[in-house]
Amino acid sequence: MVIDELKNNCIPRHVAVIMDGNGRWAEIHGNDRIFGHTQGVDAVRSIVEGAGEIGVEYLTLYAFSTENWDRPKEEVNALMSLLVNSIVQETDNLNEKNVKMLAIGDLYSLPVDVQSKLREAIQITSSNTGLNLVLALSYSGRWEIIEAVKKIVNKIQSGEINENKINESVFTSHLSTVGIPDPELLIRTSGEYRISNFLLWQIAYSEFYFTPILWPDFRKENLFEAIADFQRRERRFGKTSEQIRS
Repeated sequence: MVIDELKNNCIPRHVAVIMDGNGRWAEIHGNDRIFGHTQGVDAVRSIVEGAGEIGVEYLTLYAFSTENWDRPKEEVNALMSLLVNSIVQETDNLNEKNVKMLAIGDLYSLPVDVQSKLREAIQITSSNTGLNLVLALSYSGRWEIIEAVKKIVNKIQSGEINENKINESVFTSHLSTVGIPDPELLIRTSGEYRISNFLLWQIAYSEFYFTPILWPDFRKENLFEAIADFQRRERRFGKTSEQIRS
């Protein structure tokens, strides 16, 4: 798949990715799980480049879920170290490519050094006007929805919001993705067919694309294939095909 085969007028504004398969990739290659996570950084670099090339506005990567804290401590510690190093190493490259970094999730639960480097990278790239790279860190859809409910309840109790005025728009404005359009396309690698507590509210009408490719082997050409598949679909949003065509 090459860029020229894509329809420029049908590029999804927002692509979300569940990056899965690092551990299995490492096992296949006779290495420990951390080696797989390390190799996954190359995949991130490739699809960030590809997304920028074709005009995707937002790319959200599920980098670390709230459930991932339950993994073996040595793996979590290694992942946090890898995260810090990757942010430091990639910030200049993102800046050169006009990429703006954002982050969603329970960021205060991250180690202090991760928080510090993340804030620094977000500040350094804050003026960039190209691709918005959103890292979902210590994130889960259920956590996000509960946090939004808490915020709304507090505002109801303080009289700032009338409960009868709560609608989808009000609820959406209290999510961590406020200001970010819902993803049109959700990609999951490694052959698994589940959404793993990711963007539960936002993917109500997303198109899903599942691929058996393990994340460390995923490259921008695979991203283009996913988008080409997306462009062949008819998105009806509850309407009939006849209504869409007319």
